[in-house]
Amino acid sequence: MSSLYLAEDLDLAAVRPGDRLALTGDEARHAVTVARVRVGERLSVGDGRGRVVRGEVVGTGQRELELAVGEVVVEERAAPSLTLVQALAKGDRDELAVQAATELGVDRIVPWAAARSVSRWEGPKAAKGRQRWTTIVREATKQSIRAWRPEVDEVTTTASLADRLQGSRVLLLEPSATTALTELAFDARDLALVVGPEGGIAPDELARLTAAGGEPVRLGASVLRTSTAGPAAIAVISAALGRW
Repeated sequence: MSSLYLAEDLDLAAVRPGDRLALTGDEARHAVTVARVRVGERLSVGDGRGRVVRGEVVGTGQRELELAVGEVVVEERAAPSLTLVQALAKGDRDELAVQAATELGVDRIVPWAAARSVSRWEGPKAAKGRQRWTTIVREATKQSIRAWRPEVDEVTTTASLADRLQGSRVLLLEPSATTALTELAFDARDLALVVGPEGGIAPDELARLTAAGGEPVRLGASVLRTSTAGPAAIAVISAALGRW
C-alpha cells in the first residue's frame, strides 16, 4: 500500500487520471529527504476533504516531487458522523486518545476542559494546545491513509458543551451506567461520545449533561483510562454502524 501525503492547499477537484501533479513544500521535502521516496515508487496525495489521488513518482527535487496520476478516489463524508469529546488529561493521555481515535475513524474532536481535568488550556495555551492536537490528527490521518482529516474544535467548557453538540445523540462514558454501549441501537442521528479525564466525569457534570439529553453508557466491567476509553468505544460504535 502506498504512503499518503496531505496537501490541503491543493485543488484536487480538477485532477484526472493521466495528469501530472506537483507536490511541493514540507510534504514533498519529507517524502524525498526523510522517507526517501524515489522515481518509480507509488504514493497517494490527499486534500483531507475526501479526495485522494494515487500514482507513480516520475520526478523528484529537494522540496518537490511530480506524480503521474493513475487514479482519483472521492470518498463521501461518513454518515452519521462521530464526534469525540475528549477531556484534557495529564501527561500525554489525551493526545494518545486523539491519535487512536483518528486512526479508528472519528470525524470530529472537541477538547473539553472538564472539572477534573488537571491540564488546563488558558490564554495562549489554548491555541497552542489545539494546534498540537491538530498536528497529531494530521499525522494520524496520513498514517491510517484516510481521505477525510478530522476537525479539531476550540476547547469547550461544560457550560457550553451541550450547545456545541446540539443536534447529536450524546453518549456519556460512565463506568457506573446501567446501560452498556453494546446494547444500543443507532439511527441516522450524528453521535457524540463524551470521555472524562482520569478522575472521570464529575457528578454535577454528569447530572448537567444528562439533563441536557446525554445518555450515560458503560463499556464493560473494567474501568479504562481516558487514553483508551474513547478509542474502545469508537471501535464498538464503528462495528455497530457498519463502518467496519
